[in-house]
Amino acid sequence: MTSNAPVLAAVTTRAPGTRRGRLTLRRLAKRYPGVAAVDAIDLEVGSGEFLTLLGPSGSGKTTTLMMVAGFTPPSAGEIEVDGRPITGLPPEHRDIGVVFQNYALFPHMTVADNVAFPLRMRRRPRAAIRAQVERALDMVRLAGLGDRLPRQLSGGQQQRVALARALVFDPGLLLMDEPLGALDRNLREQMKVEIKRIHHDVGVTVLYVTHDQEEALTMSDRVALMDRGRIVQLGSAEDLYERPASRFVAEFIGESNLLEGRVERAAGGPVFADGHGLRLRVRDGAGAVTAAGACTLMVRPEKIWLGPPGPDPTAEAAGAVLAGRVEDAVYVGEFTRYRVRVTPAAVMGVKAPNTSTGFRARPGDAVRLRWNVDDAYLVIGDGAT
Repeated sequence: MTSNAPVLAAVTTRAPGTRRGRLTLRRLAKRYPGVAAVDAIDLEVGSGEFLTLLGPSGSGKTTTLMMVAGFTPPSAGEIEVDGRPITGLPPEHRDIGVVFQNYALFPHMTVADNVAFPLRMRRRPRAAIRAQVERALDMVRLAGLGDRLPRQLSGGQQQRVALARALVFDPGLLLMDEPLGALDRNLREQMKVEIKRIHHDVGVTVLYVTHDQEEALTMSDRVALMDRGRIVQLGSAEDLYERPASRFVAEFIGESNLLEGRVERAAGGPVFADGHGLRLRVRDGAGAVTAAGACTLMVRPEKIWLGPPGPDPTAEAAGAVLAGRVEDAVYVGEFTRYRVRVTPAAVMGVKAPNTSTGFRARPGDAVRLRWNVDDAYLVIGDGAT
Protein backbone atom coordinates (compact mmCIF):
# COMPACT_ATOMS: atom_id res chain seq x y z
CA MET A 1 0.00 0.00 0.00
CA THR A 2 1.58 3.27 -1.10
CA SER A 3 -0.87 5.70 0.46
CA ASN A 4 -3.28 5.69 3.39
CA ALA A 5 -5.44 8.53 2.10
CA PRO A 6 -8.26 6.39 0.56
CA VAL A 7 -8.29 4.09 3.59
CA LEU A 8 -8.46 6.92 6.11
CA ALA A 9 -11.12 8.70 4.11
CA ALA A 10 -13.22 5.55 4.27
CA VAL A 11 -12.71 5.05 8.01
CA THR A 12 -13.56 8.67 8.79
CA THR A 13 -17.26 9.33 8.21
CA ARG A 14 -17.33 13.02 9.10
CA ALA A 15 -17.75 15.63 6.37
CA PRO A 16 -14.57 17.10 4.87
CA GLY A 17 -13.33 20.05 6.91
CA THR A 18 -15.43 19.13 9.95
CA ARG A 19 -13.51 19.40 13.21
CA ARG A 20 -14.70 17.54 16.29
CA GLY A 21 -13.42 16.47 19.65
CA ARG A 22 -12.91 19.82 21.39
CA LEU A 23 -12.56 18.95 25.07
CA THR A 24 -13.25 21.38 27.90
CA LEU A 25 -12.67 20.73 31.60
CA ARG A 26 -14.01 23.27 34.08
CA ARG A 27 -12.90 23.11 37.71
CA LEU A 28 -12.75 19.32 37.41
CA ALA A 29 -11.95 17.63 40.70
CA LYS A 30 -11.73 14.18 42.24
CA ARG A 31 -11.42 13.95 45.99
CA TYR A 32 -10.88 10.97 48.23
CA PRO A 33 -10.78 11.07 52.04
CA GLY A 34 -7.80 13.19 52.96
CA VAL A 35 -6.53 13.75 49.41
CA ALA A 36 -7.43 15.68 46.27
CA ALA A 37 -6.40 13.37 43.41
CA VAL A 38 -7.42 16.09 40.93
CA ASP A 39 -7.70 19.60 42.32
CA ALA A 40 -10.16 21.76 40.36
CA ILE A 41 -8.32 21.92 37.04
CA ASP A 42 -9.32 23.92 33.96
CA LEU A 43 -8.22 22.71 30.55
CA GLU A 44 -9.16 23.29 26.90
CA VAL A 45 -8.02 20.80 24.22
CA GLY A 46 -8.60 22.06 20.70
CA SER A 47 -10.17 20.04 17.90
CA GLY A 48 -7.51 17.87 16.29
CA GLU A 49 -4.93 18.70 18.96
CA PHE A 50 -2.58 16.16 20.52
CA LEU A 51 -2.31 17.09 24.20
CA THR A 52 -0.42 15.04 26.75
CA LEU A 53 -0.97 14.89 30.50
CA LEU A 54 2.50 14.32 31.93
CA GLY A 55 3.58 13.87 35.51
CA PRO A 56 4.91 11.56 38.19
CA SER A 57 2.88 8.75 39.74
CA GLY A 58 0.05 10.15 41.83
CA SER A 59 -0.05 13.47 40.00
CA GLY A 60 -3.67 12.98 38.86
CA LYS A 61 -3.15 12.47 35.13
CA THR A 62 -4.79 9.03 34.82
CA THR A 63 -7.61 10.03 37.17
CA THR A 64 -8.30 13.00 34.90
CA LEU A 65 -8.41 10.76 31.83
CA MET A 66 -10.69 8.26 33.58
CA MET A 67 -13.13 11.04 34.48
CA VAL A 68 -13.21 12.16 30.84
CA ALA A 69 -13.79 8.55 29.74
CA GLY A 70 -16.61 8.15 32.26
CA PHE A 71 -15.02 5.35 34.29
CA THR A 72 -14.43 7.56 37.35
CA PRO A 73 -17.14 9.98 38.52
CA PRO A 74 -15.85 13.48 39.34
CA SER A 75 -16.39 15.04 42.75
CA ALA A 76 -16.97 18.43 41.15
CA GLY A 77 -16.63 20.26 37.87
CA GLU A 78 -17.82 19.88 34.30
CA ILE A 79 -16.67 17.98 31.21
CA GLU A 80 -17.73 19.07 27.73
CA VAL A 81 -17.00 17.70 24.26
CA ASP A 82 -17.76 20.09 21.42
CA GLY A 83 -19.78 22.19 23.86
CA ARG A 84 -21.96 19.24 24.89
CA PRO A 85 -21.97 18.42 28.63
CA ILE A 86 -21.03 14.76 29.17
CA THR A 87 -20.22 14.77 32.90
CA GLY A 88 -23.18 12.56 33.83
CA LEU A 89 -23.20 10.31 30.76
CA PRO A 90 -22.14 6.64 31.00
CA PRO A 91 -18.98 5.73 29.05
CA GLU A 92 -20.85 4.03 26.20
CA HIS A 93 -22.78 7.21 25.44
CA ARG A 94 -19.76 9.55 25.28
CA ASP A 95 -18.59 8.48 21.81
CA ILE A 96 -14.96 8.51 22.95
CA GLY A 97 -12.26 6.04 21.92
CA VAL A 98 -9.99 4.69 24.68
CA VAL A 99 -6.67 2.82 24.46
CA PHE A 100 -5.26 1.30 27.63
CA GLN A 101 -1.72 0.24 28.54
CA ASN A 102 -2.73 -3.43 28.84
CA TYR A 103 -4.60 -3.31 25.48
CA ALA A 104 -7.77 -4.86 27.07
CA LEU A 105 -8.29 -7.16 24.08
CA PHE A 106 -10.71 -10.06 24.34
CA PRO A 107 -8.41 -13.14 24.24
CA HIS A 108 -11.09 -15.51 22.90
CA MET A 109 -12.00 -13.20 19.99
CA THR A 110 -10.13 -12.83 16.71
CA VAL A 111 -8.47 -9.58 15.80
CA ALA A 112 -11.36 -8.72 13.48
CA ASP A 113 -13.95 -9.45 16.17
CA ASN A 114 -12.06 -7.32 18.70
CA VAL A 115 -12.05 -4.39 16.31
CA ALA A 116 -15.69 -4.96 15.40
CA PHE A 117 -16.86 -5.00 19.02
CA PRO A 118 -17.70 -1.27 19.39
CA LEU A 119 -19.55 -1.34 16.05
CA ARG A 120 -21.65 -4.32 17.15
CA MET A 121 -22.49 -2.53 20.39
CA ARG A 122 -23.73 0.34 18.23
CA ARG A 123 -25.79 -2.11 16.15
CA ARG A 124 -24.18 -1.17 12.86
CA PRO A 125 -25.20 -3.25 9.80
CA ARG A 126 -23.14 -6.43 9.33
CA ALA A 127 -21.83 -5.42 5.90
CA ALA A 128 -20.80 -2.00 7.19
CA ILE A 129 -19.01 -3.59 10.15
CA ARG A 130 -17.01 -5.89 7.91
CA ALA A 131 -15.96 -3.02 5.64
CA GLN A 132 -15.05 -0.67 8.50
CA VAL A 133 -13.03 -3.37 10.28
CA GLU A 134 -11.02 -4.07 7.13
CA ARG A 135 -10.33 -0.37 6.67
CA ALA A 136 -9.35 0.11 10.29
CA LEU A 137 -6.91 -2.82 10.17
CA ASP A 138 -5.47 -1.44 6.96
CA MET A 139 -5.06 1.94 8.66
CA VAL A 140 -2.89 0.41 11.41
CA ARG A 141 -1.05 -1.80 8.91
CA LEU A 142 -2.53 -5.11 10.07
CA ALA A 143 -4.35 -6.04 6.87
CA GLY A 144 -4.67 -9.81 6.51
CA LEU A 145 -4.34 -10.56 10.24
CA GLY A 146 -8.03 -10.35 11.11
CA ASP A 147 -8.40 -14.11 11.69
CA ARG A 148 -5.62 -14.33 14.28
CA LEU A 149 -6.10 -14.38 18.03
CA PRO A 150 -4.40 -11.71 20.19
CA ARG A 151 -1.95 -14.27 21.63
CA GLN A 152 -0.64 -14.89 18.11
CA LEU A 153 0.46 -11.27 17.77
CA SER A 154 3.46 -9.34 19.08
CA GLY A 155 3.02 -6.64 21.68
CA GLY A 156 3.27 -3.92 19.06
CA GLN A 157 0.66 -5.64 16.88
CA GLN A 158 -1.70 -6.01 19.86
CA GLN A 159 -1.36 -2.31 20.54
CA ARG A 160 -2.26 -1.59 16.92
CA VAL A 161 -5.38 -3.74 17.31
CA ALA A 162 -6.36 -1.72 20.38
CA LEU A 163 -5.82 1.49 18.42
CA ALA A 164 -7.90 0.23 15.48
CA ARG A 165 -10.73 -0.75 17.86
CA ALA A 166 -10.67 2.72 19.45
CA LEU A 167 -10.86 4.47 16.07
CA VAL A 168 -13.13 2.16 14.05
CA PHE A 169 -16.34 3.96 15.05
CA ASP A 170 -14.89 7.40 14.16
CA PRO A 171 -14.79 9.13 17.56
CA GLY A 172 -13.94 12.81 17.71
CA LEU A 173 -11.84 12.27 20.83
CA LEU A 174 -9.29 9.54 21.54
CA LEU A 175 -7.96 8.89 25.07
CA MET A 176 -4.68 7.00 25.48
CA ASP A 177 -3.50 5.88 28.93
CA GLU A 178 0.21 4.91 28.98
CA PRO A 179 -0.30 3.03 25.67
CA LEU A 180 3.40 2.29 25.13
CA GLY A 181 4.32 1.35 28.69
CA ALA A 182 4.30 -2.41 28.07
CA LEU A 183 6.48 -2.28 24.94
CA ASP A 184 10.24 -2.55 24.67
CA ARG A 185 12.27 0.45 23.55
CA ASN A 186 12.38 -0.38 19.83
CA LEU A 187 8.65 -1.06 19.66
CA ARG A 188 7.93 2.14 21.58
CA GLU A 189 9.86 4.13 19.00
CA GLN A 190 7.96 2.47 16.16
CA MET A 191 4.58 3.01 17.80
CA LYS A 192 5.32 6.66 18.52
CA VAL A 193 5.77 7.18 14.79
CA GLU A 194 2.62 5.20 13.99
CA ILE A 195 0.45 7.05 16.51
CA LYS A 196 1.60 10.42 15.21
CA ARG A 197 1.01 9.31 11.62
CA ILE A 198 -2.53 8.18 12.38
CA HIS A 199 -3.26 11.32 14.42
CA HIS A 200 -2.08 13.48 11.54
CA ASP A 201 -4.02 11.56 8.89
CA VAL A 202 -7.28 11.03 10.80
CA GLY A 203 -7.34 14.39 12.58
CA VAL A 204 -8.78 12.97 15.80
CA THR A 205 -8.27 14.92 19.03
CA VAL A 206 -5.93 13.02 21.36
CA LEU A 207 -5.67 13.25 25.16
CA TYR A 208 -2.59 11.18 25.98
CA VAL A 209 -1.32 10.17 29.43
CA THR A 210 2.27 9.25 30.19
CA HIS A 211 4.99 9.59 32.81
CA ASP A 212 7.63 9.37 30.07
CA GLN A 213 8.82 12.90 29.31
CA GLU A 214 10.43 11.92 26.00
CA GLU A 215 7.09 10.61 24.73
CA ALA A 216 5.37 13.78 25.84
CA LEU A 217 7.91 16.16 24.34
CA THR A 218 8.25 14.41 20.97
CA MET A 219 4.62 13.51 20.28
CA SER A 220 2.51 16.39 21.62
CA ASP A 221 1.27 19.70 20.29
CA ARG A 222 1.07 20.81 23.92
CA VAL A 223 1.93 19.25 27.28
CA ALA A 224 0.12 19.74 30.59
CA LEU A 225 2.56 18.88 33.38
CA MET A 226 0.71 17.79 36.54
CA ASP A 227 1.78 17.54 40.15
CA ARG A 228 -0.36 16.75 43.19
CA GLY A 229 -3.59 17.02 41.25
CA ARG A 230 -2.87 20.37 39.60
CA ILE A 231 -1.56 21.56 36.25
CA VAL A 232 1.72 23.31 37.06
CA GLN A 233 2.56 24.30 33.47
CA LEU A 234 0.78 24.06 30.13
CA GLY A 235 2.53 24.75 26.86
CA SER A 236 4.60 23.42 24.00
CA ALA A 237 7.51 21.06 24.53
CA GLU A 238 9.87 23.98 23.98
CA ASP A 239 8.03 26.09 26.57
CA LEU A 240 8.39 23.47 29.29
CA TYR A 241 11.98 22.58 28.46
CA GLU A 242 13.43 26.03 27.81
CA ARG A 243 11.20 28.16 30.04
CA PRO A 244 10.05 26.12 33.07
CA ALA A 245 7.59 27.92 35.31
CA SER A 246 9.00 26.49 38.55
CA ARG A 247 11.81 24.46 40.01
CA PHE A 248 9.59 21.36 39.91
CA VAL A 249 9.17 21.73 36.14
CA ALA A 250 12.90 22.33 35.66
CA GLU A 251 13.72 19.18 37.65
CA PHE A 252 11.08 16.95 36.08
CA ILE A 253 11.63 17.88 32.42
CA GLY A 254 15.04 16.80 31.20
CA GLU A 255 18.31 17.20 33.08
CA SER A 256 19.16 20.49 34.76
CA ASN A 257 21.88 22.25 36.68
CA LEU A 258 20.07 24.20 39.37
CA LEU A 259 21.90 26.77 41.49
CA GLU A 260 20.19 28.54 44.40
CA GLY A 261 20.93 32.22 44.87
CA ARG A 262 19.79 35.76 44.28
CA VAL A 263 19.65 38.22 41.43
CA GLU A 264 21.60 41.41 42.06
CA ARG A 265 21.65 44.56 40.03
CA ALA A 266 25.05 45.63 38.73
CA ALA A 267 26.39 48.26 36.34
CA GLY A 268 26.72 45.76 33.50
CA GLY A 269 23.28 44.21 34.06
CA PRO A 270 21.77 41.60 36.38
CA VAL A 271 24.11 39.15 38.10
CA PHE A 272 23.27 35.82 39.74
CA ALA A 273 25.13 35.21 43.04
CA ASP A 274 24.92 31.90 44.88
CA GLY A 275 26.48 32.93 48.21
CA HIS A 276 29.48 30.63 47.70
CA GLY A 277 31.53 32.86 45.44
CA LEU A 278 29.76 32.34 42.12
CA ARG A 279 28.76 35.51 40.29
CA LEU A 280 27.29 34.87 36.84
CA ARG A 281 25.89 37.29 34.33
CA VAL A 282 22.25 36.62 33.36
CA ARG A 283 20.03 38.11 30.73
CA ASP A 284 17.65 40.77 32.00
CA GLY A 285 14.18 39.24 32.29
CA ALA A 286 15.51 35.71 31.74
CA GLY A 287 12.66 34.03 33.56
CA ALA A 288 10.35 34.78 36.45
CA VAL A 289 12.75 37.06 38.33
CA THR A 290 13.06 40.59 36.99
CA ALA A 291 14.01 42.37 40.21
CA ALA A 292 16.48 41.54 42.95
CA GLY A 293 15.33 38.43 44.80
CA ALA A 294 15.85 34.77 45.62
CA CYS A 295 15.68 32.43 42.65
CA THR A 296 17.13 29.32 41.00
CA LEU A 297 19.45 29.52 38.00
CA MET A 298 18.89 26.71 35.49
CA VAL A 299 21.40 25.68 32.83
CA ARG A 300 20.85 22.51 30.81
CA PRO A 301 23.91 20.18 30.64
CA GLU A 302 23.96 20.17 26.83
CA LYS A 303 24.15 23.99 26.76
CA ILE A 304 27.51 24.00 28.54
CA TRP A 305 30.83 23.96 26.66
CA LEU A 306 33.73 22.17 28.36
CA GLY A 307 37.33 22.95 27.46
CA PRO A 308 40.86 23.28 28.79
CA PRO A 309 41.59 25.79 31.57
CA GLY A 310 42.82 29.28 30.83
CA PRO A 311 41.53 32.73 29.87
CA ASP A 312 39.02 33.09 27.06
CA PRO A 313 38.11 36.74 26.38
CA THR A 314 35.62 35.77 23.68
CA ALA A 315 33.73 33.51 26.09
CA GLU A 316 33.82 36.15 28.82
CA ALA A 317 32.07 38.55 26.48
CA ALA A 318 29.51 35.97 25.31
CA GLY A 319 28.30 34.66 28.64
CA ALA A 320 29.22 32.90 31.86
CA VAL A 321 32.59 31.24 32.46
CA LEU A 322 33.53 28.96 35.36
CA ALA A 323 36.68 27.14 36.33
CA GLY A 324 36.31 23.66 37.79
CA ARG A 325 37.72 20.19 38.20
CA VAL A 326 36.28 17.00 36.71
CA GLU A 327 34.96 14.58 39.33
CA ASP A 328 33.46 12.02 37.01
CA ALA A 329 33.38 11.27 33.25
CA VAL A 330 31.04 8.63 31.78
CA TYR A 331 31.10 7.70 28.09
CA VAL A 332 27.52 7.34 26.77
CA GLY A 333 28.07 6.83 23.04
CA GLU A 334 27.22 10.06 21.26
CA PHE A 335 28.24 12.17 24.27
CA THR A 336 30.25 12.03 27.50
CA ARG A 337 28.56 12.94 30.75
CA TYR A 338 30.80 15.00 33.06
CA ARG A 339 30.40 16.12 36.66
CA VAL A 340 32.51 19.19 37.34
CA ARG A 341 32.94 20.77 40.77
CA VAL A 342 33.01 24.56 40.46
CA THR A 343 32.77 25.48 44.17
CA PRO A 344 32.82 23.45 47.40
CA ALA A 345 29.01 23.55 47.29
CA ALA A 346 28.27 23.28 43.55
CA VAL A 347 28.75 20.54 40.95
CA MET A 348 27.76 21.12 37.32
CA GLY A 349 26.64 18.39 34.94
CA VAL A 350 27.84 18.64 31.35
CA LYS A 351 26.88 16.61 28.27
CA ALA A 352 29.71 17.04 25.75
CA PRO A 353 29.35 15.55 22.24
CA ASN A 354 31.97 12.98 21.29
CA THR A 355 33.51 14.40 18.13
CA SER A 356 36.89 13.63 16.60
CA THR A 357 38.07 17.19 17.27
CA GLY A 358 36.37 17.66 20.64
CA PHE A 359 38.13 18.19 23.94
CA ARG A 360 38.26 15.15 26.24
CA ALA A 361 38.83 15.37 29.97
CA ARG A 362 39.45 12.80 32.68
CA PRO A 363 38.59 12.78 36.39
CA GLY A 364 40.92 15.16 38.20
CA ASP A 365 41.52 17.42 35.19
CA ALA A 366 41.12 21.18 35.56
CA VAL A 367 38.63 22.49 32.99
CA ARG A 368 36.77 25.61 31.99
CA LEU A 369 33.00 25.73 31.52
CA ARG A 370 31.11 28.36 29.60
CA TRP A 371 27.65 28.97 28.25
CA ASN A 372 25.86 31.73 26.45
CA VAL A 373 23.99 34.11 28.72
CA ASP A 374 20.78 33.41 26.76
CA ASP A 375 21.02 29.70 27.66
CA ALA A 376 20.55 30.32 31.40
CA TYR A 377 17.04 30.70 32.81
CA LEU A 378 15.79 31.89 36.19
CA VAL A 379 12.93 30.12 37.93
CA ILE A 380 11.22 30.89 41.19
CA GLY A 381 8.76 29.02 43.38
CA ASP A 382 6.63 25.96 42.70
CA GLY A 383 3.24 27.50 42.28
CA ALA A 384 0.67 25.84 40.03
CA THR A 385 -1.57 27.54 37.54
